[in-house]
Amino acid sequence: MTYHSSIISIDASRLLGRIEQLGQIGRDGEDRLVRLAASDADKQGRDALVSWMKDANLEVAVDKIGNIFGIWRASSEDDQAPIMIGSHIDTVINAGVYDGCYGVLSGLEVIQTLQTAGFVPSRPIVVAAFTNEEGVRYTPDMMGSLVYAGGLSVEEALSSVGTDGTLLGEELERIGYAGAEEPGFWKPHAYVELHIEQGPVLEKEGVQIGAVENLQGISWQRITIEGVANHAGTTPITMRSDAGYAASCVISFLRDRATSSQTPTVATVGCINFEPNAVNIIPSRAVFTVDLRDPNEHSLQAEEEALSAYLTELAAAEGVKITTERMARFEPVTFDSNIVKMVETAAKQRGLSSKRMTSGAGHDAQMIARICPAAMIFVPSIGGISHNPREFTPGLDLVAGANVLLDVINNLVSDQKKNS
Repeated sequence: MTYHSSIISIDASRLLGRIEQLGQIGRDGEDRLVRLAASDADKQGRDALVSWMKDANLEVAVDKIGNIFGIWRASSEDDQAPIMIGSHIDTVINAGVYDGCYGVLSGLEVIQTLQTAGFVPSRPIVVAAFTNEEGVRYTPDMMGSLVYAGGLSVEEALSSVGTDGTLLGEELERIGYAGAEEPGFWKPHAYVELHIEQGPVLEKEGVQIGAVENLQGISWQRITIEGVANHAGTTPITMRSDAGYAASCVISFLRDRATSSQTPTVATVGCINFEPNAVNIIPSRAVFTVDLRDPNEHSLQAEEEALSAYLTELAAAEGVKITTERMARFEPVTFDSNIVKMVETAAKQRGLSSKRMTSGAGHDAQMIARICPAAMIFVPSIGGISHNPREFTPGLDLVAGANVLLDVINNLVSDQKKNS
């Protein structure tokens, strides 16, 4: 593989200014950033993005799931598979300003930088903003990219019922982003996503660029334990069918498994609810979620099987009934080795330190990797904080990551010129 180094750099003030501007769109009465998918705030963010795309003389396309594409090609007849850069602009509740938005705005900045330099792309370059990556208002998360990659039908996605009872399809129509294009209308030649790490590794190790080589598999389940409600004072411990205690046993089991594992398995119980939820009544019902993650599929399956076996044992031992519901399941993803090497080389050419990494979070890149070579670039997150208004990455790191992205995109297109 020949590496073609870029001698140009992105416009730092333009990129950082847009991140700040987009970060002010969707503030609620408490000054929280809340830009949920297909909401009024999301429309405002989308409108700003589309305006910037048009200012860059990009062709704008929107597909039926609401994914937005800003397209730059040398001629209107150029329909080669594009180099795609993407992420998302929807947020969680009370979000930071970088998650997702940084990748989309950096993609736009890369295109504008190449335009200013007089670069003529040998194949189209497209910046994409995928719908409902966060999955807060509608499920599943990473929905727009999943639909684009053919992993979920557009009909099923559009019929998703939100936490507020709305239908996604109707909300996209309402805000004017129910597009005409069929999802997957343009299969990329390659896909690159720039993102904040959302974890503490890069900052802790003093590394500037993460070359993301794989992404953890994710297993989400909802577990329901049914016991018997009874008086907290009069029922002996040995005579209880305690759904709350059984839930605590599962939580401890998961933590012990993860702590003793020889793999980077992580396990989280993020939601839990007891019934009748009274201080002096033994819980008759516990409903909670389990999030299992591991970068190795066999290890992830082993953890799922171990949990299943433990639930069977626990039900018998504690006299409770336990049922499980699959919420989501994504296999681990291995990113394209050539693009990962390009990221490392680009960082070195810019005088930046780098390391290969596993992404602990889910991203649109894992979905698009189903249909083309893909990889990710990480920049440090201070304190590893994300999904939080304290989410922060210094401007120098944001600019450094965007310049690495610029060089990788330049290299991908230059390789095409060499091979065409």
